[in-house]
Amino acid sequence: MNGNEQARMSAQRLHAYVDGALSRSEAAEVEAFLAANPEQAAEVADWQRQNRALQALFPVSEAEARTAGMLAARAQKTGGWVKAAAALALVALGAGGGWFAHGAIGTAGGPKMAETLVEEAMLAHAVYSPEVLHPVEVGAANEAHLVGWLSKRLGARISAPDLSASGYALVGGRLLPADSGPAAQFMYENPAGDRITVYATTGSKGTLASFQFDSRHGLSGVYWQDERLRYAVVGKLDRAQLGKIAVEVYRQLI
Repeated sequence: MNGNEQARMSAQRLHAYVDGALSRSEAAEVEAFLAANPEQAAEVADWQRQNRALQALFPVSEAEARTAGMLAARAQKTGGWVKAAAALALVALGAGGGWFAHGAIGTAGGPKMAETLVEEAMLAHAVYSPEVLHPVEVGAANEAHLVGWLSKRLGARISAPDLSASGYALVGGRLLPADSGPAAQFMYENPAGDRITVYATTGSKGTLASFQFDSRHGLSGVYWQDERLRYAVVGKLDRAQLGKIAVEVYRQLI
């Protein structure tokens, strides 16, 4: 592998390899690169261990059960059995790759929409998380007003997840513009002053996507879509730490 090929072996591609999202030929190229680069190979092995730990923490069977109940309830109410069954089939398809099935199930609009979501969430985090005086529009003291306002603007019920078990307290939130319409950002902070954000924006109803991981601009993000909204959790955390928080957010929002 020449220097140009090594330069193309980005962290994003290595994550895609870990998540089983590459073709056989692409995976073989990554494996050849790892065989010649033991430091990167050790890092990739660590990511694979983190994936297994996350899958043990939140088994796919639990996600399928939760989603099946949600879709069945909606289908019974609306009569949309075909749509519900199709959406559930997408979840089952993505489950084969584990929760971090990078690209296994695309959100409506395909990779471009997923790319847009990540960029929007990370840009919003980069702009507002360093703020000292005005990090949010509405503070945590007015959480009920904040949640009601953002739910109304997004056209779907949303809540501010309780992340105290992960060591983060709600700072507050704000309304933001997004490519697909309005977006909500909830900001959290730990005692050390580190901040993470939960970003939500409108998605295509009935379209589901399993957890995907991305890392860029010095930030990491985990993103997914349920039948109502698209979500991203962003922060300067490693894959395992951010993944655990994303699981907790998912548990509370589904």
